Amino acid sequence: MRHVVKSETDFRPMDKTADSIAMEVRKRRLRVFVSGCYDLLHSGHIEFFKQASQYGDLYVGIGSDATYLEYKHAKPLFPQEERLFMVKAVRYVKDACINEGVGIIDFLPTLDKVKPDVFVVNSDGGSEEKRRICRERGIGYVELDRAPHAGLQDRSSSSLKAGLAERDAHREPDCTDGIPTRLDIAGTWIDQPYVSVYHPGWALTVSLEPTFEVRDRCGLSTSTRNTIRKIWPYSLPKMAPEMLARLVFCFENAPEREAGDHVSGAQDAIGICVPGLSRHYYDNRFWPDKIESTTDEMTLRFLEDHLVLIPMEPRRPGCNVTAGKDINEEKVKALATAAEECWDAIMRKNLVAFASAFKASFIAQVAMFPGMIRPCGQDGHTPDEVHIQDTIDSYACIDGVLAWKLAGAGGGGYLALVVKDSSRFVLEHAEAISLCIRRK
Repeated sequence: MRHVVKSETDFRPMDKTADSIAMEVRKRRLRVFVSGCYDLLHSGHIEFFKQASQYGDLYVGIGSDATYLEYKHAKPLFPQEERLFMVKAVRYVKDACINEGVGIIDFLPTLDKVKPDVFVVNSDGGSEEKRRICRERGIGYVELDRAPHAGLQDRSSSSLKAGLAERDAHREPDCTDGIPTRLDIAGTWIDQPYVSVYHPGWALTVSLEPTFEVRDRCGLSTSTRNTIRKIWPYSLPKMAPEMLARLVFCFENAPEREAGDHVSGAQDAIGICVPGLSRHYYDNRFWPDKIESTTDEMTLRFLEDHLVLIPMEPRRPGCNVTAGKDINEEKVKALATAAEECWDAIMRKNLVAFASAFKASFIAQVAMFPGMIRPCGQDGHTPDEVHIQDTIDSYACIDGVLAWKLAGAGGGGYLALVVKDSSRFVLEHAEAISLCIRRK
């Protein structure tokens, strides 16, 4: 392994060798600092830690999720808390923390807190800026050639991720988990012309990766999802998302259906087929006048950080959530307003405003369709064993829960919650499901 030591300080002059540093290590224990993201921790990282720790007590600065996203334009496989836990568990590491800075030099605040004697980098991670930073602070600068541990393969995070992607591309598809599902966020029901005839407005949906068991009759558009499987059993075809949604909508609502059959709303097909967060504008027509969507990473991360699903009993066969509906201009306008405010809050990543609009949209839905919470059976009465409001109340009082709604048409299924921290909520509530929004 090649060691390059560079500094312009009295403590460690430019001509000081790695051997002389090792001698100082024996005289007194030095502080050593390294920094990186360490996503998908592998043997190459461990070997780097091992070599760096030979210079003294090793302190590691870890790139935050925000830095990772800015630098690599993608979400890390493991969130910062998990990466911190794994790095701290490595026996060569004295301590580690999440870097508080931003950009490529996000480690600067950590460096000034640790005040190391030596800064170690891999040869492909060195830079003149890092040398300058060390020179200005009197810190020794060491570059190590990237090399695997004896007898092991050379590893890098990039090559591992590429290998995983290649494996997935050739994996035999599973017909049960390849089709996305959708969660309605706000404004839904307005995709039905008998609602939007009173006032036009937006419906907001997100397309979800099926990372959990998507149960039938639970408000996540499983009827549309099952329709898609009849055409494409394994995965959605690669084509323009809006055109794909049109095809699905037309196939699901074929002219051969029985007279008087319910027409599935377009928000189901659009919510599944259009990646990311979408909003679609309805004005007394089955198909929206316009569709807008975003796959902005920070926006989708905001939603993932604050949304969870709670499984409930599925909607019972024969139950009617539209019985007793009461629709008028004022109520539909309230629904449309809540959807607009919800979109605006998400774009601003304002959690308080998002929760308020999310809740307002559900209140507007229930005002028009009380059967969402009190579904009628075939006899016109709510079954005694249906306790939807009790479930809502039990979660509404939990600390950290800011808003709630039933997924889809309600009557059971899933309860969607806006929470302060989805990761923590899922850890504290085993039944809760975290969401992964589809990026492409």
